[in-house]
Amino acid sequence: MSHVFHRQIKLPLPVAVRGEGIWIYDSEGNKYLDGSGGAAVSALGHSDKGVRDAVHKQMDTLPFAHSGFFTTDVMEALADKLTGKAPGHLDHVYYLSGGSEAMEAALKLARQYFLEVGQPERKHFISRRQSYHGNTLGALSVGGNQFRRQPYEPLLMDVDLISPCHAWRGQQPSETEIDYGNRVADELETAIQKRPPGTVAGFIAEPVVGATIGAATAVPGYFRRIREICDRHGLLLILDEVMCGMGRTGTMFACDQEDVVPDMITVAKGLGAGYQPIGALLVSSDIYQAVQSGTGAFQHGHTYMGHAVACAAAMAVQESIEQRDLLTAVNERGRDLDKALTERFGNHRFVGNIRGRGLFQAIELVADRDTKTPFNPELKLHTAIKSAAMARGLMCYPMGGTIDGVHGDHVLLAPPYIIGKAEIEDLADRLADAVEAVTAELSPEQGVTDWQGSGVAA
Repeated sequence: MSHVFHRQIKLPLPVAVRGEGIWIYDSEGNKYLDGSGGAAVSALGHSDKGVRDAVHKQMDTLPFAHSGFFTTDVMEALADKLTGKAPGHLDHVYYLSGGSEAMEAALKLARQYFLEVGQPERKHFISRRQSYHGNTLGALSVGGNQFRRQPYEPLLMDVDLISPCHAWRGQQPSETEIDYGNRVADELETAIQKRPPGTVAGFIAEPVVGATIGAATAVPGYFRRIREICDRHGLLLILDEVMCGMGRTGTMFACDQEDVVPDMITVAKGLGAGYQPIGALLVSSDIYQAVQSGTGAFQHGHTYMGHAVACAAAMAVQESIEQRDLLTAVNERGRDLDKALTERFGNHRFVGNIRGRGLFQAIELVADRDTKTPFNPELKLHTAIKSAAMARGLMCYPMGGTIDGVHGDHVLLAPPYIIGKAEIEDLADRLADAVEAVTAELSPEQGVTDWQGSGVAA
């Protein structure tokens, strides 16, 4: 009997005992190819010597100094590293222990910023349906993952949700990409105008949507339009790069590929790559200076923020990515992954879409490729695929509710940046075997009846 309160109480878990490169080994001698980086975390795999050495060195020097009393060299050096690569004037770093904490900090800092600059009426946020920004109450409030939100709705903030930018599901046949991007971006302006003037504080979005939709990228120009709307109405643009950032999509910050500079960026998973729990909020100089010249302190904090060992691990991870030119590897292996998935699933009768960027890609399963009709959610295909993949020695990240929180299934892949070309082929083979094992006896008749269209969470 386990005394651990696991995520899934009824699901027995194998016991992980060792990690080596992109592989995890359990107590029964089985090994698993980490095709999802856990949850897009393990950018350097599970046994990087440089990171382990950095952690050991910091432990021997100074494991912890409370940030209310001290700064540390490693905290300062990591902030220099991050701001040196960040776009625009994102020149200050607020440390946290994970992604949800980073989003909570962003929401509270946005509120305090407007208090500092004399706009106390700004208190509302707008985000997108089918998004995910964390599991704490503030982060859950601004997220659009209905499955995770539903039990806690009475506790959540009042947040307006607009459509995501997901052309495969949302673009109309008569629309160009530009027309579609403008249409869904303009929903932000409509949402702002529904609130009393000057009461909206910020807009939150993932540059590449992660867990809820599965590696969905926006059409070109969408985020530039979003930035223009935010500027016109005085909103802060907060981009959530907890999953898609830190090199995962082929650039250090995912927003670099959107030609847009936000006011804040949240990062976490790939920052420490799983070697230590760490997250961060990157903040513009305007926001920092408003607090500095006003109350002089952000009314927020956590015990382990700026933890010396966590910062040392993250610094070593970022140095390794830079010194080994792993962003080039992410782009090259990303092309290999797209090719491998296309070869195995491009004509698969139940795979409607292959999408993503870099080493952040997904397949979406449908009962009918022409109509994009999803399978009946009672089949729980995503759960079956995860089990079938684990039985074949593959870790992947399937999810349900892809379309509207109830309907749709996808499988997200986010392997370590150190994965090789041959291992990409191995990953794709194992996934293909798992998907075929689960779908072999299915038929299009098991799709959702009376399906009305392909739109995402309309």
